[in-house]
Amino acid sequence: QVQLVESGGGLVQPGGSLRLSCAISGSIFSIYAMNWYRQAPAKQREWVTTITSDGSTDYVDSVKGRFTISRDNANNTMYLQMNSLEPEDTAVYYCNARLFDVVTVYWGQGTQVTVSS
Repeated sequence: QVQLVESGGGLVQPGGSLRLSCAISGSIFSIYAMNWYRQAPAKQREWVTTITSDGSTDYVDSVKGRFTISRDNANNTMYLQMNSLEPEDTAVYYCNARLFDVVTVYWGQGTQVTVSS
């Protein structure tokens, strides 16, 4: 079992920054990759970024150069640094852990990010 708790969401003006956190607990050694997803109102959930157990990262094109995913293994926390935020980034952001068996996935409860003037 893996437990994930997101925090750090809020209201920010266009061009601003936020840092989301995802606290990880449980069977951490079994995690292959950590991901951030987001779901905007009336839209399907969208993959945003991934960091694997060897530190490799990948991003959806719309956030490349603006968002940075990182992981603090000592504190069992994953981060998403979001800069140059745009209204289109408004969504509920979810962290996700995929285990080495590939099929087992855990989700956090989500944190709301609103970009508006």
